[in-house]
Amino acid sequence: MRFKIGRREFLGFSFVMATSLKSAEPPANFPTDPRQRLAVSSYPFRAFIDSPEAEDRDKSKPGMTLAQFAQALPTRLQVTGIEPWSKHFESLDAAYLRDLSRAFKAAGLRVVNIPVDAPVKLCGSSSEDREAGQTLYRKWVDAAVTLGSPGVRVHAPEGDLDCAVQNLEALAEYGSKKNIVINLENDEPRAEDPSRIVRIIQTANTPYLRALPDFCNSMLIKNDEQYNESAMQSLFAHAFNISHVKDEEHDDGKTYRVNVDRIFAVAKKSGYRGYFSIEWEGIGDPYEGTQRLLQQSLKNLA
Repeated sequence: MRFKIGRREFLGFSFVMATSLKSAEPPANFPTDPRQRLAVSSYPFRAFIDSPEAEDRDKSKPGMTLAQFAQALPTRLQVTGIEPWSKHFESLDAAYLRDLSRAFKAAGLRVVNIPVDAPVKLCGSSSEDREAGQTLYRKWVDAAVTLGSPGVRVHAPEGDLDCAVQNLEALAEYGSKKNIVINLENDEPRAEDPSRIVRIIQTANTPYLRALPDFCNSMLIKNDEQYNESAMQSLFAHAFNISHVKDEEHDDGKTYRVNVDRIFAVAKKSGYRGYFSIEWEGIGDPYEGTQRLLQQSLKNLA
């Protein structure tokens, strides 16, 4: 017996299906154990890590590959998570990514996010620039799939808000097909002001475009802890898999500091369940600074 459906019923069914797909949430298989919720970013260790794009590599210090850095994390810092910075990758070749994934797994590490810093122009003046930006970011989404990362962090384009929304929504649509979340960080003071990030996310209205709250970055916009905590509150309301833990920032000869305990309280109140990646930005030994922030984070998550 063949079941027939009329045009009106078909349109109604299609609307329900479209709404269901639009509202589908990314899988949130996050650990609840405090230590397993912590990760270490490779960014603070850029003076040590060799790669073709390692502009901040200090040749006076002993070098290592990203894979070698990962191998030392479980014993030296007692963590199970890593957040590898895009500029520490040697390439995006499939074979390299598979080898890197094996190295992370052999060390007992999970990838919690990939911060991508790439020369893209999602809102460039030419269609070629815009398409090239989408293509490159999609390669990083594919890399996240290989490495088992739940998300990637990209940069919000400067300029017109509608253009930013349109292009990030398109990238998030690609990410949704791969179960990879696109994260926006309060990183660059102008284009990535917390209020602008929230407007982009709310306008796009897709669960695959989310916020990455960085504990201290917004202090560079306004050196006021109350403002910063308000910004954190707005960002954690839209966060999914990743937040950056730091207690200070240095910019143009100035030092900006925050109360880490109070920001953890903001995250807890928001119901945030994702990972916290230590992205120490102090002066001195990054291992010592990272270890201190790890211990402080553990106390807050206990």
